[in-house]
Amino acid sequence: MKYQTALVIDFGSQYSQLIARKIRENGVYCEIIPFSSASAQKIKQINPIALILTGGPSSVFAHDAPAIDKQILEMNLPVLGICYGAQLIAKLKGCDVKAAESQEYGRQEIQYQYCALFEGVDKENICWMSHGDYIRSVAQGMRVIANTKTCPVAAYCDEQNKIYGVQFHPEVSHTINGDLILKNFLYKIVRAKGDWTMSNFVAQAVQSIKQTIGDKKALCAMSGGVDSAVAAALVHKAIGKNLTCVFVDHGLMRKDEAKQVMEVFKGKLGMNLRQIDASERFLNKLSGVKDPERKRKIIGEEFIRVFEEAAKQIGKVDYLVQGTIYPDIVESGVGAALVKSHHNVGGLPSVVDFKEIIEPLRNLFKDEVRQAGFELGLDKDIVMRQPFPGPGLGIRIIGEITREKLDILREADYILRQEIALAGLDNDIWQYFAVLTDLRSVGVMGDKRTYDYTLGIRAVTSVDAMTADFARIPYEILAKISSRIVGEVKGINRVVYDITTKPPATIEWE
Repeated sequence: MKYQTALVIDFGSQYSQLIARKIRENGVYCEIIPFSSASAQKIKQINPIALILTGGPSSVFAHDAPAIDKQILEMNLPVLGICYGAQLIAKLKGCDVKAAESQEYGRQEIQYQYCALFEGVDKENICWMSHGDYIRSVAQGMRVIANTKTCPVAAYCDEQNKIYGVQFHPEVSHTINGDLILKNFLYKIVRAKGDWTMSNFVAQAVQSIKQTIGDKKALCAMSGGVDSAVAAALVHKAIGKNLTCVFVDHGLMRKDEAKQVMEVFKGKLGMNLRQIDASERFLNKLSGVKDPERKRKIIGEEFIRVFEEAAKQIGKVDYLVQGTIYPDIVESGVGAALVKSHHNVGGLPSVVDFKEIIEPLRNLFKDEVRQAGFELGLDKDIVMRQPFPGPGLGIRIIGEITREKLDILREADYILRQEIALAGLDNDIWQYFAVLTDLRSVGVMGDKRTYDYTLGIRAVTSVDAMTADFARIPYEILAKISSRIVGEVKGINRVVYDITTKPPATIEWE
């Protein structure tokens, strides 16, 4: 089955992934490509039903402003421009675009006029603006369909050619009725079928895996997290006993993690799962390494080498299965700016001793992975398991990784997880963990001076890992966590709580 696809052309917006997720939530499959790849030929190859041009940090007047060929607007495709995308379309179509004297940022009152894009939307409303340039007037054949006090063209349309532009951000929650505006574009203007469902995805993924692997053998890199679990379940559904799952204990797991992984996936799910203790090997490779990018790449390459060796022991294995998901691809700089190399993407060596790497989830966001897990019949305690990165505690220790630091962090993280569960917050907080910093500070314990590590606590609420907010943990619970960690874990004398959102920070510290 070939899904109808909406194509997001990214101009460097921090909301590009959010736009894509919102479109998918409306039942339409969506892909993102950078503006630099958005040639008319490339778009024809993808064959989308619509184009969405994102916002971005640039000015359309800059000499190196990102742009697209005007020919793209003449491809008889419905187009929605958002913020910078709207300004760029307006400029290409001969509208009057100016640098604003009064810039708009944040919450703004807006007035909508009737059109298909705003059907069912309250005329007097609130939107979220973030722009320096603005559109002063539109060209012939276009009409203004929204305005604010300082922005005369907050939205416009060319109804004959199905080209729409909005100066505000309908994808963010601060824009009231923003979801409805996107839905109207997809169903009132584009006339999408809405064929992107998890049942369709699972059926097509299983069929595709069967065709690719056939009667050959596959090896699944099992970390114990939801991504690798769902990937394994998909492949197992397709090829059954020809799948062997290998769990590599790299010595960077949380307390009792390896034991729990084996109990759940081998004992409860009955998967063909083997455990390999490679902790000495990984720790030797990471000895003296402080740079987080080097850590990730070392861990990524070593994972592959261990799996290659495991494959040879099993017999001839042609395929390696990984639980790579879309945020891994985006943040690793594949077709976008590098945020950090994920061990299973940017950390892969150039030569891999497998015929092919199978990544059945590489186009899914985290919330979609969970939906797929339920569709496959996995239990809630597996599907909703708290995310844990493949590099494990290796990227939760700032600076050099040592056995002493790992022991300290394991105990502190265990206490944090205990107290969050006891407080009944484990289902409300999307991800929570401890980070051992490389910072030492002076403290006093038992009337004696200490000079020990500072521990960071990170707890966030999120849906897809692309954006996140810090969890509002009650002070009394934070106080109890801090007291227990400092009192019970030797080597820590200070605990801090990270209250930074994503963006500008990432969820993990490294």
